[in-house]
Amino acid sequence: MSELAKKNTTHEKIRKIVTLALMVAMSIMLIYLIRFPIFPAAPFLEYDPADIPIFIATYLYGPISGLAVTAVACLIQGFTVSSSSGVIGILMHFFATGSFVLVAGFLFRKHKSNRRLALASVSGALTMAATMVLWNLVFTPLFMGTPVEAVLQMLVPVIIPFNLIKAGANALIAAFVYKGIRKWVVRD
Repeated sequence: MSELAKKNTTHEKIRKIVTLALMVAMSIMLIYLIRFPIFPAAPFLEYDPADIPIFIATYLYGPISGLAVTAVACLIQGFTVSSSSGVIGILMHFFATGSFVLVAGFLFRKHKSNRRLALASVSGALTMAATMVLWNLVFTPLFMGTPVEAVLQMLVPVIIPFNLIKAGANALIAAFVYKGIRKWVVRD
């Protein structure tokens, strides 16, 4: 490998690491600045745009990078901005966002077209909502101290719509932002 090629490879690795670190920082700032409940019946379910930079990192660099950004962001958020939700909050965020990242990232990584971006975004959002049905049944009774039956009663009117709204909105915003910044971040 020539000296110039080595230099370019090193430069691209540094660019990627810096971009991923910026996405983590933006995720933390977004959850710090913007979060609010959507359904009065479940004020503990708050919308936040923190996943948008994570989804963008996934679209830019693939599912493994997206999962790494997810893990780092979940841990930092879980010990700072969202510390009241503790380990359960960290795990719920990781499972929710991680399910999106893996599905959308694998669908989008090889064939980067507008159609594939739309398919990846919709598939990721639906996967995230479905995944959260399971994890809400497991973790919400522990976190809230309520019986599983109470969580079951909240699934259709609150939990599923909340996760569809949050995942759908964040995926839509991320897709539009990705399309605008891709040419400045990734060198093909």
